[in-house]
Amino acid sequence: MGSTKFGNFNEFCRDSTLPVCNLFSPTDDHTDDQNAWGGCQLKGIPLSGDRQLANLGSIILCGVAIAASVGLLLRSERKRAAVGRREIQVFLLGYLLISICEIFSVGGFPISSKVRLAFSAIHIGAIAATCWILFLNGIVGFQLIDDGTPLSLGLLGGSALVILIGVGYIALDTGFKFTGYWDSSLSEQNRHLALYVLYLLLPLLALVLYFVLETVLVLRILGETRPMLYLLAAAVAFAAGQVFDFVVSPYICNGTAGKIDGAPFETLFTLVSVVLVWLFWSSITEDDWPIDQSNPYP
Repeated sequence: MGSTKFGNFNEFCRDSTLPVCNLFSPTDDHTDDQNAWGGCQLKGIPLSGDRQLANLGSIILCGVAIAASVGLLLRSERKRAAVGRREIQVFLLGYLLISICEIFSVGGFPISSKVRLAFSAIHIGAIAATCWILFLNGIVGFQLIDDGTPLSLGLLGGSALVILIGVGYIALDTGFKFTGYWDSSLSEQNRHLALYVLYLLLPLLALVLYFVLETVLVLRILGETRPMLYLLAAAVAFAAGQVFDFVVSPYICNGTAGKIDGAPFETLFTLVSVVLVWLFWSSITEDDWPIDQSNPYP
């Protein structure tokens, strides 16, 4: 994440294609956004009427992600005896929403600035809510509350909906200036502490906690190591996607004369990570793991 100061987005937006950047530079010409911060101008593919399709790779991969999400939802439905089946489906629905929004927020689809702002705000809220859902999925495996019950799904879905609406509204208010409260973030360093915490730090914390919880579940309670291969691979794939998005992106953009940047690679590796998380969940629910009777957990 370089030398970016806490709360500032201008260096992120200079080097990366992120949905949050649309809030600070709500122009109809998406390809000028990065150039406004002094970064590589993402030209993409030229269309008629002097329009450009910035991230065709991201759009195509989002389509693949949507299809994969639907496929995993259907496969999950067939695993009726699996612990956390409904909860993992809620996570997949969150990822499905992210993929749909990404087509219009990061994909650089030639749409009006207001429509792009709306999709960007939903995208930001969906990222925060989906990562929260994944964290709660990590708790489900400990069976503190019976999975699939109205209480479990209500707590998971209700809290995620609050995050989606809350973070989404902050993003909408920033871009559309409903109240003017966040107008200071639209100038200079694009300093926005609320979105910095809710869009960047909260999801990261939720993902780390999920990894820790599932590691304890597999190693301490199930007494197994094989499922950890999926979990570790998912963590590596996700990290690789972030490296492409935040670090390697400007080099790709400059090296291809603005045709692509790191966004399609981030989309690809995130998709791989989600599939691996599902495979991890499937591996610990479909097998009859022997419980180590000597461990202190019930």
